[in-house]
Amino acid sequence: MATVDRLARWMREYLHASGARGFIVGLSGGVDSAVVARLAQLAAPNAAMGLLLPCHSDPQDEHDAVVVAKHFALPIERMDLSSAYDAMVSSVQPTMRAIKPAAPGGSDDLRARVPLANMKPRLRMTALYFMANSLNYLVAGTGNRSEAAVGYFTKWGDGGVDLLPLGRLLKSQVRALAQELRVPPEIIDKPPSAGLWLGQTDEDEMGFTYAELERYLKKGAQGVSPALTMKMERLERASRHKREVPAVPDFD
Repeated sequence: MATVDRLARWMREYLHASGARGFIVGLSGGVDSAVVARLAQLAAPNAAMGLLLPCHSDPQDEHDAVVVAKHFALPIERMDLSSAYDAMVSSVQPTMRAIKPAAPGGSDDLRARVPLANMKPRLRMTALYFMANSLNYLVAGTGNRSEAAVGYFTKWGDGGVDLLPLGRLLKSQVRALAQELRVPPEIIDKPPSAGLWLGQTDEDEMGFTYAELERYLKKGAQGVSPALTMKMERLERASRHKREVPAVPDFD
């Protein structure tokens, strides 16, 4: 349990230094949020909360989030963001159609899917910070090193947090930590998904598995095929801006 203890202590020290009272975690029903929620409990007993934020989501995800909360006796609240999302979509789509008419054959529907889907984690970030500001809590993010390396997160969405306890852990290490923390097995074994749309999974969207990504991060080009190396290097370069503070001119 050395890693668990070190992470909980780090979170506790960060909390005290910030002057905040506790942690809030967006509870998605996945293994990453389950691990962070439990670490938050260990770091701040009686001052950790899970927030369920369905947004036209798979009902199974909410069910799994409740399973985690009950398993750890974690206090939770629920905000359904579906109507807020619908209002946003109805506001932005007419403007987008006006400046970028749909292409013949509907190919723009596919191009439009990701920007619209990214609105969901950004709405969740807004809700999390509303609660955090109201309670003087910190938003504990659930991203891990594997996702960060290739930019598999939404800028100012699930990437908009106060701290990332799993930021140095690969996906396999997160699963190992989940076993130590006694996260329910069905949560550990669940296919990872960002919940951007029904049926979406991380690995399908990335185009490679977490195991392949981990081999690349550990061994470089020797760990995966040349084609995958090129793809991962391209994603790494293209997402560099997500991992840095906003750029400013390097002159006065």
